[in-house]
Amino acid sequence: MSTDAQAPAPAPLKKVNRLQLDVSSYRGSKTTLCAGCGHNAISERIIDAFFEMGVDPHRVIKLSGIGCSSKSPAYFLNPAHGFNSVHGRMPSVATGAMLANRGLLAIGVSGDGDTGAIGIGQFVHAMRRNLPLIYLVEDNGCYGLTKGQFSPTADFGTKAKNGVVNDLPPIDLCAMAIELGATFVARSFSGDKKQLLSILKAAIAHKGTSLIDVISPCVTFNDHEGSTKSYAYVKAHDDPLGEVSFVPFFEDISVEYEPGSTTRVRMHDGSHLFLRKLEETYNPTDKLAAARLLHETLARGEFATGVIYIEPDKDDFLQLLNLVDEPLGQLPESRVRPPRAVLDQLMDQLR
Repeated sequence: MSTDAQAPAPAPLKKVNRLQLDVSSYRGSKTTLCAGCGHNAISERIIDAFFEMGVDPHRVIKLSGIGCSSKSPAYFLNPAHGFNSVHGRMPSVATGAMLANRGLLAIGVSGDGDTGAIGIGQFVHAMRRNLPLIYLVEDNGCYGLTKGQFSPTADFGTKAKNGVVNDLPPIDLCAMAIELGATFVARSFSGDKKQLLSILKAAIAHKGTSLIDVISPCVTFNDHEGSTKSYAYVKAHDDPLGEVSFVPFFEDISVEYEPGSTTRVRMHDGSHLFLRKLEETYNPTDKLAAARLLHETLARGEFATGVIYIEPDKDDFLQLLNLVDEPLGQLPESRVRPPRAVLDQLMDQLR
């Protein structure tokens, strides 16, 4: 009998990022959403984006409201801070968190009902303030938790699973965000892994409000013939602006696109967003062109996907308020409570 037993093969080395963390550090709990739900694909892309960008999960705060979409933060970045707020109120909690600690990186996950209906007022003010926040809308055109009623983003004439036809025009969250002051506006499809991943990476690097409207079909209530938010319809009517590539500041910048066919946008941290245009005339830094594009594609019954508008150099809300760099809760009393002499001086000025 031979005694020369073969040694077991060494376990393959886990891939790590620039923080020496493997992808398991960016995962969350097991999903409880329906099998095939587009929201699960979005969670996977969020995991990939934060891992590949080398973001420390402990400096991330993930926020949500109410709805199927608002369960998603449980499925990514377990080590991150998290807050599941009430229906439509995610932007308020995000604003408070970022004012208290500007060192956090905030990602808020909402739905088309959570944002476009009960939370529409919160959405409006979040966009106009240019708060540093990745505001991701998982958009399926229906209320999945309450049996599939139309949401405010459901297209006119679309048919529900029970045969009811929607007779109201949709709210276009991207068009609203551009008009109101968001400085990064994009639309993608949960089934487009490459495009959504690049958009998320760029949003992580962006300083300001990043509104990402992701069409995410509801396999239970809104994935049938007659729906404009079904997998089949979106695949057939996706009108991509072009190819999206992103190179973070810590990697060598190289791109294979031909000069003249690519828009290169430098982010504030030194990262670069490359947009290969299918139409030479489109400029993603032109607000009027972005608004016109959304109107034209809507009229054709199509979805424009990609980075629709970007303004990388505008001051964000925290800069406008001239906040200190340290978390407010860690400031000593001497810095937050003016001495008596300041009050006396103020009173003298009012006499």
